[in-house]
Amino acid sequence: MNKKIQRNYLEINFLEDLKETTGLSEKYSISLVDPVDFQLNKFFYKKIGKNHHWVDRLVWTEKQWIDYVSNKNVKTYVLKSIKDIAGYFELILHPEKDEVEIAYLGVLEEYQNKKLGSFLLSKAIKNSFLNKPKRVWVHTCSLDHKNALNNYISRGMKIFKTETVLL
Repeated sequence: MNKKIQRNYLEINFLEDLKETTGLSEKYSISLVDPVDFQLNKFFYKKIGKNHHWVDRLVWTEKQWIDYVSNKNVKTYVLKSIKDIAGYFELILHPEKDEVEIAYLGVLEEYQNKKLGSFLLSKAIKNSFLNKPKRVWVHTCSLDHKNALNNYISRGMKIFKTETVLL
């Protein structure tokens, strides 16, 4: 491909710094996936990621998916509307570093442009701080949704590292 991609790493260190999005309709809820379901993670990864060059996991075997979602440090949450699933986020707890990584976060195409990404990110940050980490972090790049970086910054996250990579 040989394309320059801008990658930004962002963090938030205190729940009090979260600029939460509220006021969404009662028709949306977020819940922890329990028991784990690798098919759900795989579905979201493929469906949301197809427009954003999420390719790393496309080669994963069923066993790799199962091992990943079964890891006690991986938590998957699903955004649901009254009738359907609308988005998700994956948190990876890094107890050795006392931090939580928002590994993936996204809204299905048919639910975009409804402020659900802001709502989902607010919940991801809040749920991350339930583990009392020193920081919550994420990385995003210029291939992600056009509002991704602004969403992270608007919720109170700060860029701590920027790099350019070639794809």
